[in-house]
Amino acid sequence: MKTPDISVIILSFNTEDLTLACLRSVMDSQLGSLTMEVILVDNASSDATVKEVRAVFPSVNIIENKTNAGFAKGNNIGMHVAKGRYMLLLNSDTEVDPDAIRDVCIDMEKRPRAGAMTCTLVLTDGSMDPACHRGFPTPWASFTYFTKLEALFPKSTFFGAYHQGYKQMTVPHQVDAISGAFCMVRRETIEEVGYLDEAFFMYGEDLDWAYRMKEKGWEIWFDPDTTTLHRKKKSGRSHGDKKRRMVNDILFYDTMKLFYKKHYEKKYSWILTACIFGLLDMRIWMIKHSV
Repeated sequence: MKTPDISVIILSFNTEDLTLACLRSVMDSQLGSLTMEVILVDNASSDATVKEVRAVFPSVNIIENKTNAGFAKGNNIGMHVAKGRYMLLLNSDTEVDPDAIRDVCIDMEKRPRAGAMTCTLVLTDGSMDPACHRGFPTPWASFTYFTKLEALFPKSTFFGAYHQGYKQMTVPHQVDAISGAFCMVRRETIEEVGYLDEAFFMYGEDLDWAYRMKEKGWEIWFDPDTTTLHRKKKSGRSHGDKKRRMVNDILFYDTMKLFYKKHYEKKYSWILTACIFGLLDMRIWMIKHSV
């Protein structure tokens, strides 16, 4: 078989209906002359995801993990077997527009230093998922985000550093980081930068990857003209089960500590670092002791 242009890698964990809808949208993609392979990595789902995908989409390469390996490791497993020149990490809760995969791939072909690229992720309420258009969570950017200053001044370069709402949203442009929900990456970039850091079980792995790409001189691009539906808040920190939601909230703040320690601890004073870690630990304590 000819080497495919694009390897689409979808990670699933107990999202049977969402995964099937995602796969339908991928299979209906208008690729033109581009070729594609689809890889489903299932993180030991207890539902009928694997059975249904095998019955409905026999061409999909299914990898069945025996345990829930997490987002980073699960996607790494898929990328290690992928053959494409480009790899598209795609959340199971997304549905791509017919032209999305083709258009993003063509846009990357035009930009040889584009290491990763995304399209506009549209939430079910019609708004843009802000996670697809981000700056890095520096102490100042994080402060303005959590204190809602960014929400008050979204177009400000001073207060809006985290989601970069001051950029021109009508043309493709560079950002610091994009969401792992739709992340097309060049194979050469992965070969130079490495795979997702598996220390990030869930949350933050896309930010870390983008940070490492930028350190190596690769560009991160956002295409506002191409869209993909993101049925967000079906799991994670918005999970319907309170205990699961609490575990994920703690994991989120632990991930923030991990990212800061890896990339920022040596760049800022120990006093600022102590304050940040103290605030994060306090937040974790509050979550654990919430009624």
